[in-house]
Amino acid sequence: MALHSARILLAVLALFVIGGVARAVTTERIVVDPMTGLALNGYDPVAYFVDGEPRLGSSDFEIAFEGAYWRFANKGNMEAFQSAPDIYKPRFGGYDALAVARGSVAPGNPHVWTIHEQRLYFFLSPSARTIWKMDASAFARDGEHRWPALENSLPR
Repeated sequence: MALHSARILLAVLALFVIGGVARAVTTERIVVDPMTGLALNGYDPVAYFVDGEPRLGSSDFEIAFEGAYWRFANKGNMEAFQSAPDIYKPRFGGYDALAVARGSVAPGNPHVWTIHEQRLYFFLSPSARTIWKMDASAFARDGEHRWPALENSLPR
């Protein structure tokens, strides 16, 4: 019986791993790595604003927030996030902002991002970001309109 249960667990885990690379879960309100529980694949959300680029966070500066573990490059960034998470966490839970604006969800990539009107947005691909930037204000408005229904459709 234990061997059977272990095989089932391995089969389920295999669904999340393709070619040895973990894929982001797209059935949660925050995109997290299913193997680690890390939001943003362990990147520091504050660093996008402070450093202007993605920086990996450290397990020394990690907090649990909204069902995910968030890592930060330093104590100052962690404290900034704790005092104003709505400013620093990616809009639309880290999902591709263009997909959300069009009415669907796809995981965003922490390496493909932009800051628009002091909000952090992620995209699935550079081409999605390029399209978004053609009319960022309209896409942001569409995303804000569609996100509540999309978010409510995602399991808690």
